[in-house]
Amino acid sequence: MTMSGEIVEKLKEASTGLLMMSESDYPFEVVQWKGAAPATQEKILQLTGSQDLLVEIVDLDYLFRNCAFEQEWHNELQKKDVKKFQTLIQTLKDNLSDISVYRVGQINIDAYIIGQTKDGDLAGVVTKLVET
Repeated sequence: MTMSGEIVEKLKEASTGLLMMSESDYPFEVVQWKGAAPATQEKILQLTGSQDLLVEIVDLDYLFRNCAFEQEWHNELQKKDVKKFQTLIQTLKDNLSDISVYRVGQINIDAYIIGQTKDGDLAGVVTKLVET
């Protein structure tokens, strides 16, 4: 299995069963683009077919600020998920370099968490955020 193939498997394992909290809860999907590195805003828009949409780039920890760090308002399930989110973040950081979060669109936002593999591929996870 190639390096990138292993990374995809690890990301699948780390994100299975996790839901991204916003006004609606969405699962994560693993994405990979062969030989597409390095990532740029334009390239991400092109790869995802979202050319005409607004993009905002945010930090990984900022994206996960409400779910990977224990908050007073978390219920038991959310508290349990904190560890899973931390594992997902660690898996991303351990296997990908130059990670950025591309928030594409408005209200119904696609959040692409993308980094570079040692093979020169782009890989990561995508989820949806609903922010009205």
